[in-house]
Amino acid sequence: MKHMKQIRGASAACLLAVPLVLSGCSLFGSESASVDPPPSEVEAQMLQVSGNTSLDSGVIGPVTQISSEGGKEAPVSNSSGTRATVFLENANGLLAPVSMNLPKGELAANLKDSLTALVDKGAYASMLPAGFAGVLPAGTAVENVTVDKSNGLAVVEFNTGFNAYEPSDERKIMEAITWTLTGQEDIKGVQLWVDGKKLTEMPLKGTPLDRPLTRSMGINLPQQGALLMNSSAVTVYFSAASQDGLQYYVPVTRFVPAGTEPLKAALNELITGPEAGSGLEMVMTQETKLDHVEAGQNGVVTVSLKDDMFADGKDIPAEMLESVVLTIAQNTGDSLVQIRMNGKETVTGTNHVDYGKPVSAPEFVNELPL
Repeated sequence: MKHMKQIRGASAACLLAVPLVLSGCSLFGSESASVDPPPSEVEAQMLQVSGNTSLDSGVIGPVTQISSEGGKEAPVSNSSGTRATVFLENANGLLAPVSMNLPKGELAANLKDSLTALVDKGAYASMLPAGFAGVLPAGTAVENVTVDKSNGLAVVEFNTGFNAYEPSDERKIMEAITWTLTGQEDIKGVQLWVDGKKLTEMPLKGTPLDRPLTRSMGINLPQQGALLMNSSAVTVYFSAASQDGLQYYVPVTRFVPAGTEPLKAALNELITGPEAGSGLEMVMTQETKLDHVEAGQNGVVTVSLKDDMFADGKDIPAEMLESVVLTIAQNTGDSLVQIRMNGKETVTGTNHVDYGKPVSAPEFVNELPL
């Protein structure tokens, strides 16, 4: 199973008319505008949650469909380099995972290259897709990355060029570094050093760094964030379109009432859709409803949806189905997912994949061309 690189079916007609990033033409609808940083009190509380949560990378697994015999199709190997997913800023100010081909090397070298790809006007700037940019300030150098596999902690050492960022980018920088590194299987938390000294707080706005940064800090927090006193966080994947009209996925952390079943809450947030002005698109239709979600003893999560638009369970937009898979994987530590639509056990996407059978999230998300 490979990610869709174009929206097909009804959405494809919109691509021919005008780039989706600038228009409301979509099967699901879209919005475009810049995104402001989340409220400062939300930032502080999310980081507190990060410190009180066990190190959990939420790694997205390899692209595979489980065969009828129970085996998995092997992922395609990459002989020309090392494939890595890095988190870059898109044209609307959101961080999105982008799969890149980087030089082969040992783990430490691969991690340094992944972080170097986040440097604005850095060594890999020419390799980034149109409309994406690194969030680390120009002149930042990744001096060293070491990983303690006993506790999954990555220690990153930057030069003083790291300190030259805009204060408003502080949290975004922390998210980009953390989510890029914790996409590696052995890394669960991140610690930052600058000029040979461990940071206890970020240089400009003083965001506390008294504990390792993990994915539980969230990503792309809502502008109108609720306080976390009676809330918990889930992360969902919406769809967006590049300047070239190519579809890709963006993770967004949402706050839901404390005590809510996380998978049900995450899927309901997916159905609710993105914030107005975020530049993200609906992945569900206005008729989509969640029937139920169930985690089976075999490690497969079953998601049952209802939508009269897809009564026969066929030719469902791939971005709708893959957003469900990505969202479930992110909130379960990479469970396999099977989808039921209107009770149908065969659920075929426009990418010709049967999501009625257990599938895993893709190992590399958003393989966008240059």
